[in-house]
Amino acid sequence: MKRSLVLNAVDQRIGGVLIRGERGTGKSTAARAMAALLPEIKVFADSPFNDDPEAPLTWSDWVKERKSQGIDLKVVKRRIAFIDLPISATEDRVVGTLDIEVAIQKGERIFEPGVLAAANRGLLYIDEVNLLDDHVVDLLLDSAAMGVNVVEREGISFAHPARFILVGTMNPEEGDLRPQLLDRFAHSAEIYGIREARERVLIMERNLAFEEDPEKFRKQWLDKEKELSHQIEMARGLVDKVTYSSRDLLSIAALTASLNVEGHRADLVILKTARSQAAFEGRKSITERDIALAAELALPHRIRQGPFQQTVISEDELQERIEQLQGSSVSVGEPEPVAEDEDHTPHFDKKKRPKPHLGARPNESEPE
Repeated sequence: MKRSLVLNAVDQRIGGVLIRGERGTGKSTAARAMAALLPEIKVFADSPFNDDPEAPLTWSDWVKERKSQGIDLKVVKRRIAFIDLPISATEDRVVGTLDIEVAIQKGERIFEPGVLAAANRGLLYIDEVNLLDDHVVDLLLDSAAMGVNVVEREGISFAHPARFILVGTMNPEEGDLRPQLLDRFAHSAEIYGIREARERVLIMERNLAFEEDPEKFRKQWLDKEKELSHQIEMARGLVDKVTYSSRDLLSIAALTASLNVEGHRADLVILKTARSQAAFEGRKSITERDIALAAELALPHRIRQGPFQQTVISEDELQERIEQLQGSSVSVGEPEPVAEDEDHTPHFDKKKRPKPHLGARPNESEPE
């Protein structure tokens, strides 16, 4: 879960994360805490859409109109916004509205910004996303995928950028999302309560310390928070420089095809996530390990399952499958892969505690 949130912060184009889990497992806490790690961004001071002054192609109609009139817009730095979408939100509240009466009488476009405008270049959080109206969820996912929100009423239209980190949380016991909507979330993270007694005690101790003196607790972790925030900021500047080879693309495509993943969205998500992982670690090229880590987040909710099957895929298993697929590709006449640099060769520390298999509870045994 934490890895997915961080990687989405590095590259908002990934497409967000759906966090599913039991009650009281810190899903909402983790999502809200992410806002403190997001760096400051440059925006036009008076723009309600958080337009990027250095990206003219993404400017909203509001900025374009003022620029065409020769109005000088002041540029300021602002912390990335954290927007909480209520379950009762309507379509107009989400996308915004146009004042048709003023447009007809005066010929002016008066746009009342919605949630998507406030969330642009920020983080949009939806608690209990499975209880939100499907039509509203579809609008959010469409905007997140396209990066722009277009509102049209009676032949009048208004467009503004809508790129944001979409984070949804839900408890599967209260109902699930439709498969079509589930697939639109780039990542899926399954959360379970910790079963280790000492770690549960540590959670209680930290919670009590925060309640006793919130300011002292904040100062205690401030250095680590700043360190992680700086690492995210550096990765955001590096992610577009991360390279990949045809061998990497073939590995991704072969992996998703071998798992019978429907559609092609997963392939793109894995590539974007792998580049984000490499940038976060300060590298300029992706490795097999990056692909495996990305697939671990992108595939669990996209693999077709039978009525008695579970999605049980670990990072190590994914890497092994990638290596097998690459070996078979070479044996059937595919171009020899370019040798990786020694520093980029993935290694796994087997002494570390193994990660829980996705889609299964940590205490469940692995299938034979």
